[in-house]
Amino acid sequence: MGPTASGKTSVAVALVQHLPLEIISVDSALVYRHMNIGTAKPDAATLAAAPHHLIDLIDPTERYSAAQFCHDTVALMQDITARGKIPLLVGGTMLYYKALREGLNDMPAADLAIRAEIEVQAQAFGWHTLHAELAQVDPEAAARLNPADAQRISRALEIYRQTGQAMSSYLNRAVTSALPYRVLPLALMPSDRAVLHARIAERFDAMLSQGLVDEVDHLRAHFALNPQLPSMRCVGYRQTWLYLDGDMERDELRDRGIYATRQLAKRQITWLRAVDDAQILDCLDPQLIQRVTVAVEQFLRL
Repeated sequence: MGPTASGKTSVAVALVQHLPLEIISVDSALVYRHMNIGTAKPDAATLAAAPHHLIDLIDPTERYSAAQFCHDTVALMQDITARGKIPLLVGGTMLYYKALREGLNDMPAADLAIRAEIEVQAQAFGWHTLHAELAQVDPEAAARLNPADAQRISRALEIYRQTGQAMSSYLNRAVTSALPYRVLPLALMPSDRAVLHARIAERFDAMLSQGLVDEVDHLRAHFALNPQLPSMRCVGYRQTWLYLDGDMERDELRDRGIYATRQLAKRQITWLRAVDDAQILDCLDPQLIQRVTVAVEQFLRL
């Protein structure tokens, strides 16, 4: 685990070369096909050296939930261990880790028809109106959500219209069983936040030079997208969408993209600090790969 630009992929690829591991991606952006530059998706050479599960699963018009991640990951872990290998989970989507380790509330499955109906209403009346509707049927959820939080408002209304019950009632129920595996949580954390920030800026500049704007322009031309879809709310894509709409200049796109990525890293670090059993490793340590390898080897001998 680790914040964006902490070097998780390079460490994972090095581990796979020395130990009987298979990588499972824990990244809510890498599940999308055709979104390569802005997600910092591993290139073909990296994937050939160290294949990743749970990459390129769905189109940008589709959605992928924490529940689906848990289902897919447990099935993969069962398959990997049955073949005598060890799952190596790598990524920065902390909600996925939490759901996998602690279990999930028994939420209803997605209803795409209801979801589409809600999105049509949002286009017509605005998300603030739908937030007001949610406050009538699920005041606990509405109080927790920002009136502009389209994705979560949509899900809460979808559940109510589908079941007649508030999403909060599901959240307050007991969770499903947690992960039935022994886990070694390794957190790559920066000893110097300024160095991480410099890495983030360098990486976003590289994305721009590699064609991030063209990538988003191509996606908009070939898929029925809107800025409220989870794919287009990913950091970098959201800012590029606004740039293509003429809402900002190129320099502002760079500044806002870097700022949003730094905010993401800050949230990830906050999550990681709350993982009580995580072994913290300095992602800026020149000996990082060796230290991670030793930690994993010791764990496997237990």
